[in-house]
Amino acid sequence: MLPTNNVPWTAGQWTNEPARVLIDEDGLRVTAREGSDAWRVTSYGFVHDSEHALLAPLAGGSAVEVSFRLDFASQFDQAGVFVRVDETTWIKSGVEWSDGEESLGAVVTRGVSDWSLSPVSGWSGRIVTVRASRSGDALIVRARVDGEPWRLVRVAPLDPDATVKAGPFCCSPTRDDLTVHFTSWRISPADRSLHPGA
Repeated sequence: MLPTNNVPWTAGQWTNEPARVLIDEDGLRVTAREGSDAWRVTSYGFVHDSEHALLAPLAGGSAVEVSFRLDFASQFDQAGVFVRVDETTWIKSGVEWSDGEESLGAVVTRGVSDWSLSPVSGWSGRIVTVRASRSGDALIVRARVDGEPWRLVRVAPLDPDATVKAGPFCCSPTRDDLTVHFTSWRISPADRSLHPGA
């Protein structure tokens, strides 16, 4: 079984350079560029490949966990985990400010994007952790706030033979001053089962 390891903030490569990056003893602070986002076609008709994702290899049978302090205020502020195969095959999952509230959700993209959201009232100002496990032909995404129980966010198809990179991400489609404070980035063994106790 793989051990759980902290990933150094310097280990990954950015898909797109943020406006500012600060690494200190408290973690990683990333200031997103205005207009940054990740989306392909569906409903909106546009393609955005300007997200700020700090990615490192994610092997089969392993999971990536990213934690950040939730402090959003503008439409579509977002942060969490980004899992990438290539420019048309990727998954982002985390918390997004949409229509006046924070929601936990995911975008799964295979040529075109889909989107799912569920409100998470009471999460603001707290530490959110998003976990994505490569298990067989699936990516299993869970999330929680502070030490509360994990919530299942999404089960998405993922080629078990694909070369995958993953890590923290943030986007700021509508403003130029979103700074996300990431507190940890870890790699661990994938979840053993989709359902607890199974």
